[in-house]
Amino acid sequence: MSELSRQVMTIAKKAKEAAAILAHIPTETKNRALKEMALQIENRTSDLIRENEKDVKDAKIKGLSGAMLDRLTLNEKTINEIAKGLIEVAQLPDPVGNVTSMWKRPNGLMVGKMRIPLGVIGIIYEARPNVTADAAALCLKSGNSVILRGGSEAINSNLAIAHILQNVLKRMEIPEAAIQAVPMTDRAAVSELLKLEEYIDLIIPRGGEELIRTVVNLSKIPVIKHYKGVCHVFVDADADLEMAIDISLNAKAQRPGVCNAMETLLVHQDIAAAFLPRLAAKFNEIGVALRGCERTLEILSGIEPARESDWYEEYLDLILAVRIVDDIDQAIEHIEKYGSLHTESIVTRNYKNAHRFINEVNSSTVLANASTRFSDGFQLGLGAEIGISTTKLHAFGPMGLEELTTTKFIIYGNGQLRT
Repeated sequence: MSELSRQVMTIAKKAKEAAAILAHIPTETKNRALKEMALQIENRTSDLIRENEKDVKDAKIKGLSGAMLDRLTLNEKTINEIAKGLIEVAQLPDPVGNVTSMWKRPNGLMVGKMRIPLGVIGIIYEARPNVTADAAALCLKSGNSVILRGGSEAINSNLAIAHILQNVLKRMEIPEAAIQAVPMTDRAAVSELLKLEEYIDLIIPRGGEELIRTVVNLSKIPVIKHYKGVCHVFVDADADLEMAIDISLNAKAQRPGVCNAMETLLVHQDIAAAFLPRLAAKFNEIGVALRGCERTLEILSGIEPARESDWYEEYLDLILAVRIVDDIDQAIEHIEKYGSLHTESIVTRNYKNAHRFINEVNSSTVLANASTRFSDGFQLGLGAEIGISTTKLHAFGPMGLEELTTTKFIIYGNGQLRT
């Protein structure tokens, strides 16, 4: 066994030992720890910015994309949001120990289901230092140990955050190994981690499609994943056009480098001529490049024609594919063929169409008259999110505390024997 293998296994063993203790720590203790973590994160803002600047400097030298730099950079605002996220998780109900149902059998047995932690969770992610704190908070509150393996581009930021969180655990006599950041940047550490099914119960990768597919291919451990976010907004014939413009601008341009940003706009043929020129003028002001279908090109001159590959593309940039559709049926068919089961939205004043879109579109988050950017654990009231799943086992969509638990059967008897 190599030295790297031994180091990774030691981390995993410690995490499993910590998980056995963490599963039974009182809610009040976990909440106090989270609030203290938030305070210490804020108190160490200047230290965190200094460590993050090292990562940003290296990332620029390496030529990382604008989207990656956006995710990587910490400032006073983002650090305040990290602290706020810790507080919000502390304020959420603790799912551990919650009895979700109870029923009585004819023989008198009382049978129920109770929520319990999953155990040890490995998070593999790129360029997002906030994930270090968000994942640690959600795992701590749900009674799980967490092993955090961030990308090499954020190593200084991630280790600095993890160190602050671990110091709080130590002071509160909670096992420090409940939160561990892998200190090695060697990619082989990920391969070693993914072999340790004896110690790790679940892997959650967060990052680009290449990273996630690599994790899925290598892992012996169950993986919660979404490969990419090809998100759609459908502007129906009965849409409020001002609302549709505002939602489209927000969904595409508010933060284009994230997985819940709109990548394809579908527009009903009946309103395309009135809607698209107005929207295109707004997009032109902020530098969004449009790629349109043949019918779109008849309305908007000077834009690139969309190729078949554009309908599958997750741009993560100020680029948008636009298609005019005949009706809601064709919009749903397009999403079914080209979508990634992530997030879709309809803009309409027609209740029947809104209801149908929500019922028939098979994505993990479906909205009516709201931006796709709301597909986010924090925005949906989960406090933070551990990731977004586009697979239906065992979670679908943004994952919060409840999705980090499972259930076990509990049975109360009075001497019953099976005959």
